[in-house]
Amino acid sequence: MHQELSCKFSGNGADIIRTIFHKSREAGRDIGKAARIIKDGGIVIYPTETVYGIGANIFSEQALGRVFSLKKRKADKPISVAVSNFRMMDDLVYITKRQRQFIEKFLPGPVTVILKKKKTVPDILTAEKDSIGIRYPDNEFALELIELAGVPITSTSANFSGEEPPRKVDEVKISADYILDGGECAGEPSTVVDLVDMKIVRKGARYKEVLDGLHLI
Repeated sequence: MHQELSCKFSGNGADIIRTIFHKSREAGRDIGKAARIIKDGGIVIYPTETVYGIGANIFSEQALGRVFSLKKRKADKPISVAVSNFRMMDDLVYITKRQRQFIEKFLPGPVTVILKKKKTVPDILTAEKDSIGIRYPDNEFALELIELAGVPITSTSANFSGEEPPRKVDEVKISADYILDGGECAGEPSTVVDLVDMKIVRKGARYKEVLDGLHLI
């Protein structure tokens, strides 16, 4: 486990949030242990149907600071959230009838949907924007991890910003409190679709299907 030494948050949204901590690279398949680490404010690298991601309790400011630091990610770059069911999603975002029809068609699956956030979502995740990216992954390890943790977790690839996301545990360069080994992931990032402005933000898995579905709502 890590030992926290300091944590500094950016005041203007331009600097990298920095955290200093001792590193660990313990890996295994113990989902219960991974969930307990997240409950305690720790960081877990976990598998999805796309790539390995960094998971932390989205309601822990200290944990979120570590996520930004681990990725060397600037504070003005939002981070998406992963949920394990539609009820958890409803607690975080506003969903219209038309948006819900789209969501239920493609989720769970390798698609990130951007929706209007509720006040429950910490501003640090969204760079103080009024919307948030939501992932409902189609991966048993990820879903059970979120269920056991009992909270939504961060959904951001387990790589340094600007580098290729890892498909396997041995490709992970970032250190965390635990690496949940779910084998090899498909490797293609999720397609990101903005359901507020009705546009594709990033092409990825199931892109053509998502584009066709977007034209129908």
